[in-house]
Amino acid sequence: MALTSNMALIVKKSTLPKAGKGLFTTTPIKKGEKVIEYKGEIINWKQYKKRVDENKDGYLFYISDERCIDAYPTPQHKARYANDAAGITRVRGLRNNCNYEIVGDKCFIVAQKNIKAGEEIFVNYTKEYWDSVRYNIKHGFEPSYN
Repeated sequence: MALTSNMALIVKKSTLPKAGKGLFTTTPIKKGEKVIEYKGEIINWKQYKKRVDENKDGYLFYISDERCIDAYPTPQHKARYANDAAGITRVRGLRNNCNYEIVGDKCFIVAQKNIKAGEEIFVNYTKEYWDSVRYNIKHGFEPSYN
C-alpha cells in the first residue's frame, strides 16, 4: 500500500460549513492507498485527559491507553485537517472517502474509493465521536474548529 506524497496534499478552507480548514489532494488517489499518516505528539491516555481539562485537545487518535497521537500541538501535520462528511454539518452529495487504519503503532488515513485531484479528504470519525460532540454541545460546550 503506497503512501501519497505529502506534497500532493494541501490545507485550505473546507467545503463543509463551520468546519474550518480541510485537507485536499492535488493528485488522484487510488482506492486502498495510504493518503497520509496521522502524526502528532505521542502521549498516554492519562496525559490526554489532563489536556482535555486544560481545553488543549481536539485532535486525538487513540491507539491504546499507553499510545495516543495528539495532533493538537502539531498543526504542521496535515492529517489533522481531514474532516468527516458525516458530521454535524453535512453537505448533500459529500461522503466520506477514507477511513482510519492502525498499522502497528501508527495510524493512517486510507482511501476507501478512488479520489480525484482537487477533492477534499473526508474520513470517518465514528458514531461515538459525534455522540460525544453532540453531548458537549447540548451541555454548553461548543466545538472549536481547525
